[in-house]
Amino acid sequence: VQLQASGGGSVQPGGSLRLSCAASGDIYRPNAMGWYRQAPGKERELVATISSNGSIKYGDSMKGRFTISRDNAKNTAYLQMNSLKPEDTAIYYCKFTGIWIFWGTGTLVTVSS
Repeated sequence: VQLQASGGGSVQPGGSLRLSCAASGDIYRPNAMGWYRQAPGKERELVATISSNGSIKYGDSMKGRFTISRDNAKNTAYLQMNSLKPEDTAIYYCKFTGIWIFWGTGTLVTVSS
């Protein structure tokens, strides 16, 4: 499975960004797609995941601000991030979980005034 991530960048506090992650290759269901993030000096943490049957999990600090969705026909997941805070600054990694686990290369999100 190959993962193509897009989105990310720099935004001011309170702003919004949208990440996308498209999976290609030998994809079977059930599976799950989502994002984890890692800030400098911190461990990688869950942002959000969504399964092929629509089950969703969010990290505690993302609830109410981030929304994950997916298009199963396109094998693509989307992460809408609103009300961004400086502490959301991190590298965001797309993750695909099926028979095997695959990680994307990561995209930097910077929230700063």
